[in-house]
Amino acid sequence: MKLNDLFRLDGKVALITGGGRGIGKFIATGLAEAGADLVITSRKMKNLEATAQELEREFGVTVLPVACDVAKEEDIDNVLKVATDKFSHIDILVNNAGATWGAPTLEFPIEKWDQLFNVNVRGVWMLSQKIAAMMKQQGGGNIINISSIMAFRGSEEMMHPAVPYNSTKAAINALTMNLAVKFAPYNIRVNAIAPGYFRTDMMAYIESPEFKQAYDVMINLIPMRRVGDIDDMKGVAVFLASDASAYMTGHVLVNDGGFLAK
Repeated sequence: MKLNDLFRLDGKVALITGGGRGIGKFIATGLAEAGADLVITSRKMKNLEATAQELEREFGVTVLPVACDVAKEEDIDNVLKVATDKFSHIDILVNNAGATWGAPTLEFPIEKWDQLFNVNVRGVWMLSQKIAAMMKQQGGGNIINISSIMAFRGSEEMMHPAVPYNSTKAAINALTMNLAVKFAPYNIRVNAIAPGYFRTDMMAYIESPEFKQAYDVMINLIPMRRVGDIDDMKGVAVFLASDASAYMTGHVLVNDGGFLAK
């Protein structure tokens, strides 16, 4: 294949959870620009519908928005039915939907701990298992999980008072490697992206005036001295979703401006 062709996704269908905003929208934009049709999900339709219209208008692809709470198996089953009724196949799954919730560590409530694991780990597992069964029947596929640099380290209370989050993302790294081995005989690749600090809705609080001290600390920890933005995620996602990474599976690709290298 020619080099440019390795990165093309024409004829592919990608399902992206949490695809209406933030990193999910960044990834959806990259895959659409590379030619893929999309199914994008989140709990709220408003962002999904706006993103779908934007990507269809800009790139001429088909984008199907579907409401889904990945912590609920019935929602996942509905997404798969709606998606396959529309497209008949799913070639790429991006498990991006995630949750966080902050409270002092010594006061963190168990129900919020369970909520984060239900969304960030259990939901990823349920969707991956169901779509992998479909991918096996169609001869292969590609799963990309969204992890975090917090999977590799602890975090100070001032910067990140959400104690279960790091553990959920460490679980995603382990799940990625395990599923890569188990799904390889079915020609299904499984990789992950571990983003650092990106300019998203979830991270917007860190740039507010009351968090200026925390923001300054964060920027000084990043060797490139900036947070990531859409163009910093699009290429990485397309690389993992395309034949450009055809010999890669079980890899967690860190995308953090050098944060973990420091």
